[in-house]
Amino acid sequence: MDFTLLRNIISRYCVGEEIWVDSRTVYIGHKEPPPGAEAYIPQRYPDNRIVSSKYTFWNFIPKNLFEQFRRIANFYFLVIFLVQLIIDTPTSPVTSGLPLFFVITVTAIKQGYEDWLRHKADCSINECPVDVVQQGKVVRTQSHKLRVGDIVVVREDETFPCDLILLSSSRHDGTCYVTTASLDGESSHKTYYAVPDTMAFRTEQEVDSLHATIECEQPQPDLYKFVGRINIYKDKEEPVARPLGAENMLLRGATLKNTQRIYAVAVYTGMETKMALNYQSKSQKRSAVEKSMNAFLIVYLCILISKAVINTVLKYAWQWSPDRDEPWYNHRTENERQRHVVIRAFTDFLAFMVLFNYIIPVSMYVTVEMQKFLGSYFITWDEEMFDEELGEGAQVNTSDLNEELGQVEYVFTDKTGTLTENNMEFIECCVDGNVYIPHAICNGQILSAASSIDMIDSSPGGYRREHEDLFFRALCLCHTVQVKEEETVDGIKRGIHQGRPTSFYISSSPDEVALVEGMKRLGYTYLRLKDNYMEILNKDDEIERFELLHVLNFDSVRRRMSVIVRSSSGEYLLFCKGADSSIFPRVVSGKVEQVKARVEQNAVEGLRTLCVAYRRLTQSEYEEACHHLTEAKLALQDREQRLAQAYDIIERDFVLLGATAVEDRLQEKAADTIESLHKAGMKVWVLTGDKMETAAATCYASKLFRRSTQILELTKKRTEEQSLHDVLFELNRTVLRQRSMSGLSVDCLDFGLIIDGATLSAILKPNQERAGTGNYREIFLEICRNCSAVLCCRMAPLQKAQIVKLIKASKEHPITLAIGDGANDVSMILEAHVGIGIMGKEGRQAARNSDYAIPKFKHLKKMLLVHGHYYYIRIAELVQYFFYKNVCFIFPQFLYQFFCGFSQQPLYDTAYLTLYNISFTSLPILLYSLVEQHVTMETLKRDPSLYRDIAKNSLLRWPVFLYWTCLGVFDAVIFFFGAYFLFDNTTFTSNGQLMTTNTQMMFGNWTFGTLVFTVLVFTVTLKLALDTHHWTWINHFVIWGSLLFYVIFSLLWGGIIWPFLNYQRMYYVFMQMLSSGPAWLSIILLITVSLLPDVIKKVLCRTMCPTATERAQKVRRAGALEGSVAPGTAGGGASNERDPLHPDRTCEGDSGGKAARTYDSMMSYSHSTPLGKP
Repeated sequence: MDFTLLRNIISRYCVGEEIWVDSRTVYIGHKEPPPGAEAYIPQRYPDNRIVSSKYTFWNFIPKNLFEQFRRIANFYFLVIFLVQLIIDTPTSPVTSGLPLFFVITVTAIKQGYEDWLRHKADCSINECPVDVVQQGKVVRTQSHKLRVGDIVVVREDETFPCDLILLSSSRHDGTCYVTTASLDGESSHKTYYAVPDTMAFRTEQEVDSLHATIECEQPQPDLYKFVGRINIYKDKEEPVARPLGAENMLLRGATLKNTQRIYAVAVYTGMETKMALNYQSKSQKRSAVEKSMNAFLIVYLCILISKAVINTVLKYAWQWSPDRDEPWYNHRTENERQRHVVIRAFTDFLAFMVLFNYIIPVSMYVTVEMQKFLGSYFITWDEEMFDEELGEGAQVNTSDLNEELGQVEYVFTDKTGTLTENNMEFIECCVDGNVYIPHAICNGQILSAASSIDMIDSSPGGYRREHEDLFFRALCLCHTVQVKEEETVDGIKRGIHQGRPTSFYISSSPDEVALVEGMKRLGYTYLRLKDNYMEILNKDDEIERFELLHVLNFDSVRRRMSVIVRSSSGEYLLFCKGADSSIFPRVVSGKVEQVKARVEQNAVEGLRTLCVAYRRLTQSEYEEACHHLTEAKLALQDREQRLAQAYDIIERDFVLLGATAVEDRLQEKAADTIESLHKAGMKVWVLTGDKMETAAATCYASKLFRRSTQILELTKKRTEEQSLHDVLFELNRTVLRQRSMSGLSVDCLDFGLIIDGATLSAILKPNQERAGTGNYREIFLEICRNCSAVLCCRMAPLQKAQIVKLIKASKEHPITLAIGDGANDVSMILEAHVGIGIMGKEGRQAARNSDYAIPKFKHLKKMLLVHGHYYYIRIAELVQYFFYKNVCFIFPQFLYQFFCGFSQQPLYDTAYLTLYNISFTSLPILLYSLVEQHVTMETLKRDPSLYRDIAKNSLLRWPVFLYWTCLGVFDAVIFFFGAYFLFDNTTFTSNGQLMTTNTQMMFGNWTFGTLVFTVLVFTVTLKLALDTHHWTWINHFVIWGSLLFYVIFSLLWGGIIWPFLNYQRMYYVFMQMLSSGPAWLSIILLITVSLLPDVIKKVLCRTMCPTATERAQKVRRAGALEGSVAPGTAGGGASNERDPLHPDRTCEGDSGGKAARTYDSMMSYSHSTPLGKP
């Protein structure tokens, strides 16, 4: 239990409110600060023991049982079992207890084994050796003995034992390189920094002499955020405070690379480390199938109660006559007969509940969990979703949403890095209206010789040399790019150029690398950052040095970054680059119109644009800026907000220098994927922070918009010309008028909507004054419903999530999917029903927080159209089949009560009641739900429209559910009355037995029940066999093996006298039944009659009104008969026959997986062509 809130309240009202309520003070090396500096208050923190296990040896059984019985189904069957123990019920407690025990035991064994593995892993981690500095010497200890404040020594390739603040390293600049692959999947080397005051420490004695404290925030799970400051004491002087951020923190689980040794101090240990805090799972998402399943369970629970009530009422109505009483075999005592009628009625009601409780499938939950868990491996094993460049395939972070992949109606996708490659290439730059285009393409390598410059569109008067130099210097200085001179960069071995290792630029932003490389090609080379000085080589081969004073980091809200540098002449310069929408409003001079025109032209061509500006600072202005930044960086509370305010004050009064254009090519098969999603009935929305023109060009290139698409604009520019109210209503009238004139369905209308972030904020903003002008949200949603594609540009991360939430909450409640590759996409990935992360170049935050991760956008096609289709078909059949076979199982029991005076006499033997769901009928449906392919994978990929057949939870709607239930009732009636009337030469005796007048053989109720049960088992199993389209040897083995197992079990159960049973009522019953001719006739006829209606229904539906899927199945069968397509394979021999599903398309297949080559060539898109260019 977390007592943080209680501790804070007590501290506030009893001790007095502290200055930093949510902070902690760490004493480095456990040394007290100098006298008079501050009070030394020792604090207790957890040790460094990691506990990822849930259970201990002592609490495993009670805790595990408590967790399992929190599930409603398990608790329900526990109540039924207890009722059987408490009162006299018609069935043995074993019939409910054994299946429940089986389910609980299997789950407990699985969870216990998994926890035992976690215990082993924890033990190996906690006992790992660690070096600690104590009294100037290195002492080796175990990891779990580390305490907050210990100074730790970590060497190359070692893993950090806890969360550490870097003090110094073996590198002269106080940096170290780290890989965080075990935390966020990123294998690239990240750079971390020591503060200048401690970076010079090289020995244990120097580090041990440090007197300092660290004030930092309380532990929180965000891997990319840390707020703190270090106070360094020197003699009796005032302590020197330095800010600490995420760039100073080394996280537990990360690994030190390319650095011999570092010294660091422990700030978070054990379960307070960020790695441990991230063990907590994300909020649980529930699929539409799970919701339907729970609704069906409620219906069946109501049916169960209704059956129990009806039988209880009819029992007392039956016994109302004085000559009717309890049957002799119920063994009622006189005391029981004298009970109050209400108590007796309630007891009978509970007994009937127990008798009919098997209508609730006890093993369905376990089967569904196994199906989801095992089925998820089909995605990870899919070789077509493996990317050779990354060396990774698709990942499943949760298996609970597999079937949701087959129900997606809206796809929300990021643009950069998702639809595009995020592999930037510098195209041109514009300085004061003059355009510069470099010659060669540089592929990442820093060349030694400068390239020439092409100048076009130069004005007659030329341009000012000063602005040109400032522009190129700005792009060489305003970035976070690092120069790697090692032979190995980011774990990839590079070649050696002219006998020495080749240098490369690396950065978390591909845009920055492209810009710096572009400047290199234009004659300005960024060399390195050394001792806080940035060095560049200008066109005249002269090295210029600038002192880097402050970096105002980029964020998605400001959409810009800045640096403050000091030149060798002592001049202070503020350089800024960012989106045009964030730069132009802060510009006070420069050739704005010329630059703006070039920016818009480049954006129309699909190029990514950035604007560059600068400002000269006086000494006083610099000191003021430094004061604002230092004050904000040292804040422990609301540091991000204070930094944002400081940036806003500093970044103003710019002089515009120019703009850049970078190309980001479309990903391979991105256009084909989007077109397939459209054909599958999904609406695709692109949510991006780019300019409208750039994003629109990408949408046209990716075939989100077509030339025939009528574009509707809802942008800030248009709302400035007209009011938002007028624009919304005008667009809505346009859409409705076109719809009424065409008379077409919504899916056929080809409208595309473009909206920007500012207009979206106005639409979503609550305003009381709008009461008379209508609800903007509803009008906006109505417009969106009639658009086949929507582009949302200039979106902030939070707005992306708001869009997804808005669509989720609409009256149709559609299933949404969000896909992205960067940290700015995490919010919408978490908001959507299904979140998919791209393993991109902007980190692995999106992949870590997603439900599924894929290497490229093109893999989304197979994930949805194939895997999602199969998952949904399989689990929908599983759920419906479970309810169907349990109706078939229990309804004869209900009918039997009318023939035994409602005496609660069971129809089936205890063994059959117990094993029906967990043995006789469980494996066939589990295997079906794992391997069934009603159509081939190639057919699903070739014809995306088949996805529409399963849309909107079509196989689990109420009409389908009622059909399966009625089919179960029909079959149950056939089982019971068929068996009853086929023995028309028999009569009931007073003791409830059946006497055959011709053969003089005794057919008791157990023989009759065994006959019904045999027909039941064969019918439900053969029903599944008839529904199977994809047969393998495993299907044959499981289906026919299950029937054989039933026969063998029945022969053994009835052919041997079992000494441990106190009754032998089933002895020789099965053999006696099989010795009867009418019994054999009953079994064959009843199975045939039971299966016939479903077969007839399917034949009629497939003939008169077949779905697209059924037509595809017909084509498959026809191809199999002709030998052109092998059943269950991806392709067969070559065929040029017309596809009956699409007469204008030629079917082409071959054994090498080249099916539908003609179709693919028609739909292919040349990804080497620049976006927006022919």
